[in-house]
Amino acid sequence: MEANTGQLDEISEMLKLLGMSSYEAQAFSALIYHGVANADTVADTARIPRTSAYKVMEALVQKGFAKETEGRPKMFRPVDLGKLRSEYQDRFDLLFKRLKELQDAVPSKGEPQLVYTIYGNQKVMAKMAEMVNLAEKELIICTPKVREIRTELKKNLEYAIKRGVKVIFVTPPNKRVPQDAEVYRKDGLIATDIVSDQSRAMLAGPDMDACGYTDNPALALHVYQFVRMIMQGEIR
Repeated sequence: MEANTGQLDEISEMLKLLGMSSYEAQAFSALIYHGVANADTVADTARIPRTSAYKVMEALVQKGFAKETEGRPKMFRPVDLGKLRSEYQDRFDLLFKRLKELQDAVPSKGEPQLVYTIYGNQKVMAKMAEMVNLAEKELIICTPKVREIRTELKKNLEYAIKRGVKVIFVTPPNKRVPQDAEVYRKDGLIATDIVSDQSRAMLAGPDMDACGYTDNPALALHVYQFVRMIMQGEIR
């Protein structure tokens, strides 16, 4: 039976919520359909370039969505869906618990404590640059998108480190961070969280094309505590 392309496309769009790229989501859907397959077979079913297929499958393995089988040709199989669902359900439950805490922290009276929504990748990056530039003591960046941030904010980060700001990256393994930055390794990161001096905070989506930003210290502290929880159990 041939794969239902409409169904695969629908599933692929939903898989992006787990932090997958478009190619990764399409490939994972195809791998689920086949059960076990090599990169070329996945590429044909997923309708992605064969030249990109092996790199995409390796990314799925690194992110914990697939496993490699022994022998030649190299084959791939998806991880157990029950365990995957349980793992991400726990993460989403924790995320929404923290969001509820943020919501409950807003008082009914007194000074408003606002979370601003920013749309567009360039505007999100500009706000990140502003947070880096304003940091005086500590800047924590928890993200799977290290390369993009290093590319866009290279000079900002270098200058922050030079002026004595403690820059901390929380990233997946094998991601290169700026020189002299402290690094913690954590698998399974989806969103990008940034906290500057515990007084400004940002939560950006997987593609960093939208974010929530606050400069209220009380709300920023909640994000800071959430990021610190993520850092627990890290690999140095």
